Amino acid sequence: MTYVKWIFAILFWGLVAAFFHYTLPQHDVAQIVGTENRRIDFGENSIFWAAPDAGTAAGANRDVFFIQTRTPDGNVMVYRNEDTGWGWPPYFKFDTSNLQAEAQSLVSTSGAPQWVVVTHYGWRNEFLTIFPNAIGVKAVDRPDLNIIPWLNIIILTVFFAIVWAIWSRWRRFRRNRIDPVLEDVGDSFEAAGDSFAEKRGRFSRWIDSWRSKTR
Repeated sequence: MTYVKWIFAILFWGLVAAFFHYTLPQHDVAQIVGTENRRIDFGENSIFWAAPDAGTAAGANRDVFFIQTRTPDGNVMVYRNEDTGWGWPPYFKFDTSNLQAEAQSLVSTSGAPQWVVVTHYGWRNEFLTIFPNAIGVKAVDRPDLNIIPWLNIIILTVFFAIVWAIWSRWRRFRRNRIDPVLEDVGDSFEAAGDSFAEKRGRFSRWIDSWRSKTR
């Protein structure tokens, strides 16, 4: 039973961690090397794409903006640029076209790189063709900028405070209400077992007394 509890706990907190890692904003320092507008046919990975832009009808395919970047260590990262609208995650992003124009104005070359901070959410997975969604770009002076995710810290602190409050109240409720009932039930079963054992002993002695008479 203990192993089942541990497995359940690991799976539960793993899903919670994956949810927050995908949803909460992340910040990457990179150089924008290009932008493009690509026609996308949605398939099995459609869950990882946002809704169409506000005022645009949904369909099996549509145009999606992309922002191509290169990180200070030379790796390539590609972001999609889609509205989130009123859906999830609740970034309420409606300025996809404006963000694309801003990103295009910040395109630079390796000889004179313009570093930017790309704020985004989501994951990059080449096997499933998943791209993180850019929600903002901001020009910065240097590539070694250290960004403290204050919003993430506040959200996670509030979340774990709520979890701790619920857990504390549950433990108090269980200690005061549930455990005494379980103890009473256990005592009742124990008393019933003792009574049954005593009656069985009397019956056995009665049978033995009859056996002694027949001899």
